[in-house]
Amino acid sequence: MSTTDDRVQFDVNYDNRIATITLNNPAQRNSYDAAMRDALERCLDRVAEDDDLTVVLLRGAEGVFSTGADMNNAYGWYGERADGQAAERPAKSRPSQRRRLTVDRKTFGFYHNFMGFPKVTVGEVSGYALGGGFEMALMCDISVIGRDTKIGMPATRFLGPALGSLHMFFHRLGPVLARRLLLTGDIIEAGSIEQFGIFTETCDPAMVGPRARYWAEKAAKMPADGVVIAKEAFRLVEQSQAYQGEEVASYLFHAYGTNLQFAPGEFNFVKTRAQHGTKEAFRLRDEHFHVPEPQPE
Repeated sequence: MSTTDDRVQFDVNYDNRIATITLNNPAQRNSYDAAMRDALERCLDRVAEDDDLTVVLLRGAEGVFSTGADMNNAYGWYGERADGQAAERPAKSRPSQRRRLTVDRKTFGFYHNFMGFPKVTVGEVSGYALGGGFEMALMCDISVIGRDTKIGMPATRFLGPALGSLHMFFHRLGPVLARRLLLTGDIIEAGSIEQFGIFTETCDPAMVGPRARYWAEKAAKMPADGVVIAKEAFRLVEQSQAYQGEEVASYLFHAYGTNLQFAPGEFNFVKTRAQHGTKEAFRLRDEHFHVPEPQPE
């Protein structure tokens, strides 16, 4: 069945106790806006509240997991109030800091809830996992990723390196790799870090779907009550050992990051997008940040 937003598909198989959520926005590489993220959240709530489901498999349509938040209208994320009414501010104006904090608190509430989700989460990660898509891939209990999948946080190049769930990055990636990805905005292939064991399984692209289903079916055979108890125990351990302060730090620094000032010669994505359009802005961004590798003499 589909949700009220056709860009998020929700299917349930009670025989094996697995729900499948598919991000279905392939024209935008399964990036998501606020409405699509809210639809995803509603699907997750249904799984969390259904005693007959043990596992949720998260995937993207047409071989792409997700490229994260839709940047066609970066400020559009701040255009609605909590009551659904349009925020009162002039068109194309920067959102206030209080507006940023309100919206970013809700955004990171979603990621925090996904990271502590009470059922087993399995990620089927193919094609691209960037930005929020990369975060969700890392947050899944079990993630199967293709070796050619492009991963990273490229938005750090225009929102600053203090972007995303920082505690989670340092805990899951380790401080060296976390700094490398956040301080450069590099996009890398998952196969290049396979040896670090960041993901549960890194495999050939054609096997991502079957292997993710395999892990989902294995986890679904576990005692349902035991799984929920274990997930709460896991969350308690991670919160005490790795994520102290995460609930505040993530959204706070993200809100600051969306209000950067750019010096002459620095790349301003929002301004460039307004002048040239989103597609060209991405091209110019990559051109600006490209530094050729040194070659041996």
